[in-house]
Amino acid sequence: MSSKKAMRQAQKQAYAKHRSNITNSRFELKKNDFNKTKDRKKKKKD
Repeated sequence: MSSKKAMRQAQKQAYAKHRSNITNSRFELKKNDFNKTKDRKKKKKD
């Protein structure tokens, strides 16, 4: 594999990892927010 091709592949992998980190962190935030709102509703009922 030429160094140019290897460099391009490494950049693609880095970008894919970056994108998945963004989506995963966004999903984690939503999940945490959902749990917080769930807890608030439980407290109001008590």
